This record gives sequence, C-alpha cells and structure tokens, in this order.
Amino acid sequence: MATIELKKISHSYQMERCGELPENSRLDAQFVIRDLDLTWEKGSANALLGPSGCGKTTILNMISGLLKPTAGHILYDGRDVTDEPPEKRHIAQVFQFPVVYDTISVYRNLAFPLKNAGVPKADIKRKVQQVAEILDLTHVLEKSAGRISQAEKQKVSLGRGIIREDTVAILFDEPLTVIDPKEKYVLRRKIREVQKELAITTIYVTHDQHEALTFADQVTVMANGRVVQTGTPAELHSEPASPFIGYFIGSPGMNLLDCTLEDGGLSCGDFMMPLSPKLRKAISAHGPAFKLGLRPEFVQVSLEAKPGFTPWTVSLMENVGVHLILTLSSNGIKIKSRIPTQERVSAGGRVWVGFPEAHVKIFKDETRVY
Repeated sequence: MATIELKKISHSYQMERCGELPENSRLDAQFVIRDLDLTWEKGSANALLGPSGCGKTTILNMISGLLKPTAGHILYDGRDVTDEPPEKRHIAQVFQFPVVYDTISVYRNLAFPLKNAGVPKADIKRKVQQVAEILDLTHVLEKSAGRISQAEKQKVSLGRGIIREDTVAILFDEPLTVIDPKEKYVLRRKIREVQKELAITTIYVTHDQHEALTFADQVTVMANGRVVQTGTPAELHSEPASPFIGYFIGSPGMNLLDCTLEDGGLSCGDFMMPLSPKLRKAISAHGPAFKLGLRPEFVQVSLEAKPGFTPWTVSLMENVGVHLILTLSSNGIKIKSRIPTQERVSAGGRVWVGFPEAHVKIFKDETRVY
C-alpha cells in the first residue's frame, strides 16, 4: 500500500506533457483538470465524487499510468512515478464493467496474475483460497466465470488485484454501474470490508453521493476539473464550503435562497429572517447580497402561527416511509422540508415555517461566510 499524492496536476487532451505549465497555456486548451493538489493516505478509504464529466476517471487513469498528465507530478510514498508505465506502478483498477476471462474458471481467473509472475503452484492455491474466502467466492471457484453474476464478476476483478502482494492501491471506477440494485448494497459492503481487512489504499470514483458517503472515510467532491471540498461525510453534510456542496450533498439537497441584508434582517423575497447581532456582524462586511442555506431536516414546520414563522403552502407531499418530504411554496419561492410521517399535513394546506439560525449557512457567491 502507498500514500498517493497529486502535485499541481493539470491535464488537457489537446496538449502533450510539458512538466510545468506555461502561464498563458490555460487560454490555449480546454483543461479537464486544473491545478489539482490531492493526497490519499496509506491504507485509507477515499472517494472521488462529482457529476459526469468533472474529471474523476481522468484522475484515476493518471494515477494508474494509463494517462500522463499535461503538467504536475504523481508521487507514491514520495517517489515520483509520473513517467513510469502502468506495469511498474502495481495498481489494481476495477472498471464499470467487470473484466474477467469468461471461458475459464473463477479459480484460474484469480490465479492468472500469480501464474504470470511465476509463483509456485502451492502458493497460488493457498492465495486463491484465501482471497476467495475473503470475497465469498469459494462456492463458485470451479465455475466458468461466464456463468456467474455481474456482482460476482466484480468480486473476481477485485480479487485479481488484491491477490498480488505488491499491489499498492486499488482504484474503483463506478464499480456498481451494471450491478443489479438488489446486489449493490451487498457488494459495496463487501468492498468496504475488504478494504478494512487489508488496510489497502483505496480510491472509489462515483457520481452517486450515497455510494461515496457510505464507503469512504474521506470524500473529495469535484466540479469542472477542480476540487470543491474534501472532508468526512459528516463534514460535507454539516459544514458545506459552497452552495454547490450544500445542494449536491444530501437528499433532498440544501435549500438555497437569494437574500439581501436589511435593517430588519435577511430579506428573502416576501419574508424576513431576523438576525442575531452575532450573525449580522459576521456577514455585514460581505453584503448586501447573499445566499441563505438550510437543510430540509432543519426547516421547522408548524400547523399554527408562531412568532418569527411565515405562512407557506404545501404544494407537494412525498411519503418515503420514515418521513415526509414537503415542497413548500410562497410567492414563487419553493423549499423542501423533511418532517416525521405522523405530522398531520396535507397537500394544498397552509403551514407556518421557521428558519432556525443555529442551522442556517450563509454564502457569498461560491464561498461560505457563516
């Protein structure tokens, strides 16, 4: 296993590698990655999360050596591997579609990299049985790989990586894309169990926030080739650094309202949110225009009028079992609220809504200021 570092990485598919990027070159090509600095610690479980086209797969391919960055350097345990070919990097990469040899058995698939390396037969048998037990593949070892499920095929792909003792990291590129929904949870849990048991550096790429947040200890969120924020799942949810993170993380995402700082507080369309002296002081130097952010679970809903609460209409009510998701409307403004299922609200009815300051986030442009 290894600590993996990306130092000032930029990449354009229109330019050859130039080591250090000339200052004016950013105007000459479309960069899919821009000035990226990232570190994944040895033995850690990490995720790269972001919408399609943000550069996640490009980063994996640069780490594994399938792609050479236009500028910057890639280090394994402090050693520069930027110019090394894939076969010298000892990276295991698991792709969207399982890569197995369908015409041979699962046993021979797992044994293949060891056989190529000249490992003695007795050691191959021992390692294959060990890896098969870790991955719950013992019962299919003698089956043709073409006759097992997609989830089992992904396990075989993973197994071929972890069976090699020289593997320094495992890279997953949307590994659950073609897996049956019923098997996704089981496979994701198994991948996490294997990562913990072997303490191997792992980077998991996905556009699905649920996959990223339930797998990784550290999640890096990307947009347009840049890192927006890196943190634990809890940090990304409770302390978003930008409106993008607030909306992208969470289901539903954070409510974001345009507002203006006035004498009475924050004016958000047709209602005013009162401000404490502490909050007013914190944001007054950045004013007057802001975005107010509040997660749906913190939006207070009452069937009766309360001081500081404003009237809204329940335009949509979604029952998701453990709670209700309300879409609330007021003069063209819409927000989401998450409340317990036992609350007696009805679609089309009127409720009173409060915005508790303790849970409010304030953004100026793309930066959080409170």
